Amino acid sequence: MEVAEAKKTRVLCGMSGGVDSSAAAALLLEQGYEVVGVTLKLWPQDCVSRAEDKCCGPQAVMDARSVCNNLGIRYYLIDESEDFQKHVIGYFADEYKAGRTPNPCVMCNEHLKFGRLIERADQLGADKIATGHFARVEQDGLTGRYLLYRGCDEHKDQTYFLFSLGQDQLARALFPLGEKTKNDTREVARNSNLKTADKEESMEICFVPDNDYGGFLQKAGLAERHRGEIVDLQGRVLGHHDGIEFYTVGQRKGLGISAPNPLYVLELNAKDNQVVVGPVENLESDTFKVERCNWIAFEDLTEPIEVTTRIRYNHSGTMATVEPGANGCAAVKLHTPQRAIAPGQACVFYQDDLVVGGGWITR
Repeated sequence: MEVAEAKKTRVLCGMSGGVDSSAAAALLLEQGYEVVGVTLKLWPQDCVSRAEDKCCGPQAVMDARSVCNNLGIRYYLIDESEDFQKHVIGYFADEYKAGRTPNPCVMCNEHLKFGRLIERADQLGADKIATGHFARVEQDGLTGRYLLYRGCDEHKDQTYFLFSLGQDQLARALFPLGEKTKNDTREVARNSNLKTADKEESMEICFVPDNDYGGFLQKAGLAERHRGEIVDLQGRVLGHHDGIEFYTVGQRKGLGISAPNPLYVLELNAKDNQVVVGPVENLESDTFKVERCNWIAFEDLTEPIEVTTRIRYNHSGTMATVEPGANGCAAVKLHTPQRAIAPGQACVFYQDDLVVGGGWITR
């Protein structure tokens, strides 16, 4: 962990007010770094009352400030709400309107936590930035590339949300929890007498604390109900919907239509404002394309590779062959068909613990 050099290295540690970032800051201090805590104020004002205890809420700021005070390190709260609105919430709404399933955590990491945070690190004279992600970064001694690996705690690994980071971002990143388990982090926080040691963690999107995506879009004035058709694969009208933004590929409940056999959302057609439904067997597919690929293990994909592929965060992964395409795209051939491959979701490729790269699923 470069202990000798670390004694002279200033690190800007992103503080969310949770146990993970608290433990990360404590570990960095133990390793001899000069640590500065920073919370990026990301929440829009209409989100505050609904997310007080989340990483975008005022309670989180109070907890982060308390942790930094206990650790004896400087702390800053920096307003980045304008960029958050643009790169995360705006993207979130636009993707749903286009009939795609967004992944705002990936965009937040890319643009805010490893984008604006690096800019703030430069302003504060910090060489490195650190977060409480369960992930590992190592530099390849032969190629010089910075490689991203799964965190050792397979149940908490967060590399799926980090696949879009570039070499410049990975070169500046420290992940103190990469070798730790969740229980380890709580023990670190307890040993440092931090109030977040037993704080409950949230698995929800920070600005949608109740997981009601459609409700959030309406309350925030980002989507309005607009009537459209629910059709089957033959184009027959089976019912009507109030907006494709309120549906996701693979959804079964809440369609408001009756049929002899269960029907699932197969496609969201933004052009014709249609929700296409069909039987469960039509949800499965073994081929799709990804766009805007980012490769971590190498500069560019030039020949087919065999990888483990995750088509969503809670997907365990399946073997696939990935072939290079034009304009930053790639073709994916799954060895075993998978259900509900949703356009707009992140698709991340692995070889054992190494994150090879990834892209965004497209139609």
